[in-house]
Formats: sequence, C-alpha cells, structure tokens
Amino acid sequence: MKSRRKYFAMVVLIAILALAVAACAQQQAPAEGEVTEKVVEVTKVVEVTKIVEVQKEPEVTIPEGAVVIDFWHAFGGGRKLLIQRMVDDYNFTHPNVFVRVENKGSYRDTLNAAILAAQQGNPPHIVQIFEVGSQIALDSGIFAPYEDVANANGIDFQPEDLIEGVANYYNFGGKFYSMPWNSSNPILYYNKDLFRAAGVDPESPPETFEEMLAVCEKIVSSGAAKNCVSWPLHSWFFEQWMANMGAELANNGNGRDARATEVLLTSDAAKTIVSWWKEMYDKGYYAYSGKLEDWDGADAIFVSGQAAMEITSTSDVVNRQRDAAQNGFELGTGYLPYPESSERQGVIVGGASMWLSAGHPEEEMRAAADFMNWFTNTENAVRWHKGTGYFPIRKTAVQVLEWENWFDQNPAYRAAFDQLLATKPTKATQGAVIGAFPEVRTIIEQAIEKVLAGEASVDDALAEAKKQADQAIQDYNASVE
Repeated sequence: MKSRRKYFAMVVLIAILALAVAACAQQQAPAEGEVTEKVVEVTKVVEVTKIVEVQKEPEVTIPEGAVVIDFWHAFGGGRKLLIQRMVDDYNFTHPNVFVRVENKGSYRDTLNAAILAAQQGNPPHIVQIFEVGSQIALDSGIFAPYEDVANANGIDFQPEDLIEGVANYYNFGGKFYSMPWNSSNPILYYNKDLFRAAGVDPESPPETFEEMLAVCEKIVSSGAAKNCVSWPLHSWFFEQWMANMGAELANNGNGRDARATEVLLTSDAAKTIVSWWKEMYDKGYYAYSGKLEDWDGADAIFVSGQAAMEITSTSDVVNRQRDAAQNGFELGTGYLPYPESSERQGVIVGGASMWLSAGHPEEEMRAAADFMNWFTNTENAVRWHKGTGYFPIRKTAVQVLEWENWFDQNPAYRAAFDQLLATKPTKATQGAVIGAFPEVRTIIEQAIEKVLAGEASVDDALAEAKKQADQAIQDYNASVE
C-alpha cells in the first residue's frame, strides 16, 4: 500500500519589538548651573520562536494491484476541485483502477506537455485537448481513436446520445477520435441595473451589431457606465462571428472536406467583423485590458461596473451569477450578436475533448477508455454542467435537466443552451480544422490589435494576417505530409 507521509515545517518568526523610553516633560534649554538629564532611547530585540505544523495534502492510497491511469487537464480553481471529486468517486467505485489526475497549465501547455511526454516514451493515458488542437492531435500519431478502443472493449460509448452541435464538431471522417467533454460557446452577459439606469429595456439585450452600437450610445452618454461592453481580445470571438454569419474561416470546407491550405481572412465577413470591432473601440464602447487573451481582465471590467455588458464563454455562467450576487446587480443573458446584413447562423462548439494515448498495455487502454465513458456519462454530464456552466453534452442529460425544471429555475443557463440548439448545421458552424490553428489564432489577434491601435487599416491588417497565417499553415502541412 502506498501513502504519503506527513511533513512538518518549523517556521521561525523574528519579531523586533521597539521599547522606547522618552521624557514626558517638555524639553527646554537648561538654565545656568542646572544639571542636564539626557533622555536615552533603549531598543530591545526579542527573538520569538513559534512552531507551526504544516501538513501537505495526504495522498490517497493506491489499492494493491490496481491499474494506474494518468489524466492530464488544463483546469484550475473550482473546476480543478470538481474534477478531483469526480475522479475520487470513480476510484472509490472502481477499486481495481486508480486514476491520477494532474493540471498541466493552459490548453496549449497541456497539449505541448503531452506531445513531449510521448516523444520521451512516457505519455499520460488521457489528455484534455482544446478544440483547435484537434488537427495537431490527429497528425501527431500518438493517440488511439477513442471510438475504436471503446468498441473493441465492449464499452457502451453511445455517440448517438451526444447533442448535435458537439457531435458535429468532434466527428472527423465519420469517427470520434476523442471523447467530447467540456463544450461551450460565447453568449452576452449584461447588467440589468445599468440598462435601467441608461433607460434601456433590461429584458431586450441587443441582438445585432447595429443594435449594439445604439444601446452603447445610450449607456455611455447617460453615464450609467464608463464603457459599454468588454470581451477578451481573442481570436475565438472572431471565429464565432464568422460562423454566425455563415462564413467559413478556412478553405476546403473549413478543412473538413480536405486539409485546409489557407484562411479566408480577407473575406467580406472578416472585414465586417473587424470594422465593427474598430468602431466600437474608437467610440469608447468596447474596452479590454490591453493584453491578448486576457479573460480575467474582461471579467473585471464587467463585474466592476465599468461596462454594462460582457461577451464571454457559457462556461462562466456560474462565476457571473456569483459575481452578480456579490456585487448586488441583476444579471441577464442573451445570444451572440450578428450584423443585420446577414442571417443568424449560430455558433461553434468551443472547449475541449479527452484524447486516449496509444501504446499502453491493453488493460490500461481498456481502463482509460472506461473511465472516459464514465466521466462523461449522463449523471456526470449533469453534474459537470451544473457546477461549471459547460453544456450537458448528452441528450439524456438534457432530459434530466428538463425534468428537474433546471433551465426554468436557472435562465442564465438556458440562453447558452438554446443558442446552441438553434445553430444551423453547416461547415461554418461545424468549426474549422487547421493544423497550425494555435499559431493562426495569435496572428489574427495581433492583426486586430494593430487595427484598434490605429497602426494599420482593416484591409491592410487582414491581408498581412492572411499572408502570415497561410505561410504557417503551409509550413505545418509540409511537416506532416
């Protein structure tokens, strides 16, 4: 039996106590022949020793002979704690298997760490990989198709139970190479109290780019808030607006029909998005922290009341509801806005899925696939959704939530889910598959940053971004073909 011993640390605190002795009488110049008394300040240093017991979190005992599975993910905070609780439940109910779970940093960090570990011959069994890392995972050759392993071991995967938007994204060539897990999309959060203060209907959030401009003019001019809306300067939002307009981000059917070889950054849709973004910024309606991909910065702007609205992930609904309660304002939610010149098409599933590393012994592959299926089953899909705001990825989980009247009691969750259900299944909303996607994202973000700063026009910035992104894609494709 393996267990972690308790550790103790002695902490020595040095407290310097100054004991000053001063004269109480007012000091005056001494008279002739008068004896002068000197006032002496005395400082005494006292060394105080305190014993503090510091106990590290004890390691759970691994049952003798259990199959050990390593699971890497990118979550911190409350989500990390929830994952650990769920893993603990699995370990308790499956004594012949022990899952060790570890946070590896950001999405990019987790993917890079997994690839490096595989190159060194010691990959984890299960890796959480963000959606835009899917092509890299497919090309890496280090992962086994989850659907194949599940079927070979009699594991009841039930892909038909996955909700359509999730199934569409993670189905590559008719097969699920990974197990969908945390799925989200962007929605509009807004402060109903600030809407009322600005004379805006708190039950009618803006639905279009044009309505957003009109509402923002009222909010800012009224002084209800310094700014109108915030969202992170992140390519994810650009990608979502492209999909919402029915525009594909990459050629070859968004990389679904054949490997993507270029991005469509100079399209009318791309220019419409960045031009509106620039107008919002120039008028003082849009605010961000000044840093790329700064989710916390955008959150702080909204929660502090500096902006009346925020566009961010559905996975933040739990945090935003808590923030609203703590800061004393009423929270509202709405769909992602779109330009009036187009028809709302819907959104792309964001988030991540669980990938199964190949090359492990058969019993470990079977145990890992079983855990992945259990971790995302109906009961746990409900549990994960309620605890985080990520979508319930299974239809049966949605049924359970409906039976409980969950969405009626928690309308902020419903807006996000209804938006996904209303999404039209097209290549645009299915999401792009690009090998160099992480690099392409950074290129897009830097282009938008230049436009906002007035360092480049919309046309010039997008043309240069396309040139750089296309080169990155060509370099990536050459490395794997």
